[in-house]
Amino acid sequence: MAESAAALHLRSYLQIAWLWIRAAWQYPTSFVLLAVGNGLITALDFVGLWIMFAHLDDLAGFTLPEVALLYGSASLALAVADTAIGSVERIGSYIRTGRLDQMMTKPVPLLVQVCADQFTLRRLGRLTQATIVFGWACTYVDWTPARVLVAVSMLVSGGLVFFGLFVGFSCVQFWTTDATEFANAFTYGGATVTQYPLNIFPREVLVGLTFVIPVAFVNWYPCLFLLGRSDPTGMPEAFQFASPVAGVLTMAAALLVWRSGVRHYTSTGS
Repeated sequence: MAESAAALHLRSYLQIAWLWIRAAWQYPTSFVLLAVGNGLITALDFVGLWIMFAHLDDLAGFTLPEVALLYGSASLALAVADTAIGSVERIGSYIRTGRLDQMMTKPVPLLVQVCADQFTLRRLGRLTQATIVFGWACTYVDWTPARVLVAVSMLVSGGLVFFGLFVGFSCVQFWTTDATEFANAFTYGGATVTQYPLNIFPREVLVGLTFVIPVAFVNWYPCLFLLGRSDPTGMPEAFQFASPVAGVLTMAAALLVWRSGVRHYTSTGS
């Protein structure tokens, strides 16, 4: 049976990523130090939360374990997306140096090459730290089959949302060639915002994070269901189960923007 296009693209991605992993392992000490350092730096975020709760009983009605659930789920979704396709942020550099032109001559989809290029496992430090925090917070959840299903859906959908944000906002560089920080404001910035209860922000911010940049679906709405809480902002209860829809729509929009950007690209001429 012929291999499906999706399976072929995945195999191509894994082959390119494996080449970069093998290259990194030529210097194992450097690799380990970078991974551990990355994990320790990201761990400081949660240490800051822990210190804050040493002086607070709750944050907008949420206890430390509940905020840890928000923190861990948002960080985990971001870490998965950043590890898998974080290289797409470099597209502006690829355009300026003519590297994108070289990629377009190869018989592998351009997006697959860009996402897998310079793949590095040093980001596993961030992924490990997020997993530990999320796992600890999960011990405070009163689990039921429905909550397990929502939790799995939340992690997968959150990853899709960040995949879409990484790709979509990185595509701005097709028109500007240097807008990495602009994209970071919505990817890393979005993850930072959702590490806290969103009811600490004005309602207008929550509306924007729901209908414009849908990072509220990464963890806020599904975590309310996991914690058995009603929405303190008054949003519809159905939003607690809508993360898969947000993930698919964000990815679809990002792919459309990518397609438009590639069509707009006219080469560096070098």
